[in-house]
Amino acid sequence: MLRARRAAPRPGPAGAPPVAGSTVSDRGPAPGRPAGRQPAGVFDVLAGALERDPDAEAVVTRQRRVTYAGLDALADRAAGALALLGVGPGDRVAAALPNDFDVLVAFHGAMRLGAVWVGVGRALTPTEKAHVITDTGAVVVVGDGFNIGHLEGRVDRGVRLVSQAGWHSALDASTGRPPVPAPDPGAPAAIAYTSGTAGRPRGAVHSQAALVLPGAAVVARRGWGPPLRKADSLPLTTLDTMVLGTLLTAQAGGTAVVVDGADAASIVDWIRRGRATVWSAPPALLRTLLEDPAVTPADLESLEEVWVTGAACPDRLRREFEERLGVRVSRTYGLTEAPAIVSLDDAGGESPPGSSGRPLDHLTVSSVEDEVLLSAATAGPWAGRWRPMIGYWNQPEATAAALEGAALRTGDLGGLDGSGYLHIVGRKDEMIVRGGTRVHPAQVERVLAEAPGVTACAVVGIPDEHLGERVGAVVETSPGGVADRAAVLDHCRDRLADHEVPERLVFVGQLPRDQMGRVRRAAVLGLLTET
Repeated sequence: MLRARRAAPRPGPAGAPPVAGSTVSDRGPAPGRPAGRQPAGVFDVLAGALERDPDAEAVVTRQRRVTYAGLDALADRAAGALALLGVGPGDRVAAALPNDFDVLVAFHGAMRLGAVWVGVGRALTPTEKAHVITDTGAVVVVGDGFNIGHLEGRVDRGVRLVSQAGWHSALDASTGRPPVPAPDPGAPAAIAYTSGTAGRPRGAVHSQAALVLPGAAVVARRGWGPPLRKADSLPLTTLDTMVLGTLLTAQAGGTAVVVDGADAASIVDWIRRGRATVWSAPPALLRTLLEDPAVTPADLESLEEVWVTGAACPDRLRREFEERLGVRVSRTYGLTEAPAIVSLDDAGGESPPGSSGRPLDHLTVSSVEDEVLLSAATAGPWAGRWRPMIGYWNQPEATAAALEGAALRTGDLGGLDGSGYLHIVGRKDEMIVRGGTRVHPAQVERVLAEAPGVTACAVVGIPDEHLGERVGAVVETSPGGVADRAAVLDHCRDRLADHEVPERLVFVGQLPRDQMGRVRRAAVLGLLTET
């Protein structure tokens, strides 16, 4: 049962006591309507908060706590630092940094300079990191020793590799934002690489205007204002985290809390220290908190809700988290090409099992041959504001396949129910065809996830010379737990058609995942085909 929530206090300037008596929706826009001052792009996303309360706390990280006035000044200095390092408008600048303040201020600096941002995930292999740098033609990479070590000798000698110490020196030497024109809100501003589920990762190109719009839509949907304190456990080198972190909280005038640990103790510490009202994390981290007996509802007392991002949330995980820890779990659906977020559960009430929330008001969701398509809202205050991604970086054929006029083909299968909730049944390119019959992996996964002893699972097609493909599943069990194979298969046979029941079942302690918490399906297939 969800416990009653007390109003979260409005934080004052860094180091000052909170101001009592305000709730998360205080001083925000009317729910469902855009806020009064709409930024043109990332370069002016702080303007509204600066006008309202420049001394309000903007960001909390391990390195520092910064007000909006402080972040604004540091963003200008970062733009100047990048210029000193040889970056100009339109140049690609890459960051391979830990989840802390350095990566955030570099991002804002790049946006003010009119450069194109490229995040390089720490979890990528050295070869994958080098591919991102080479593919985008980045002229500068700012990174820590771990990442710079991976890139040395793997990228062109013309690429400038800048250590964190070098970055700090450039910041110290900077005199502020150089005299460059204000960036074009519609020009390329960031390249975000997909997870590569359809093969080699592709770089989705977004404009500054596209990066701030999802945050505006969420703030309006929730009616959020300055008391919002949103903690994110996903890496800031992932563009979606920037969109749903600092770019969202800035439009509410709230605070972004950057979480830099993945164990239960670290997460709880950040929620307490940051006085977070919302925590965003992949399903695996919800499971981490749920299964740690040391974590109690009191540890999460400040939270109003938890967002599940990066992967689908099993219904059982949501129920168990809410029942044991007392915090509402809101499911989301999004994709790199959108960017970041398409739908979100309502703040109150029940959502249908297996759903991923209702589409945000700036979008129209439709389906053609079961594939989900996105286009701009056609009525109301959000009409015509959304635009699909500019395209895939240097991949015109893939771009043409994904964009249909002003609509985006998501590659996901599903649609809306009668209540307007979105249901995703799987990826078009992950469909299993067994003997001419289609099997939706997501449907099998939903059933498997409810089986006794199963904490997470992944279903893929195993190549077969007779049937084309057979259904295989890798099942994750809780630490020290054991799932009974016969019981799991009996559970599936009672709820699935014969051709959907997994024909090969492998049990593991942990599924292979990427930095966003998404299952790496190529690795799953490897586990199923190992001899």
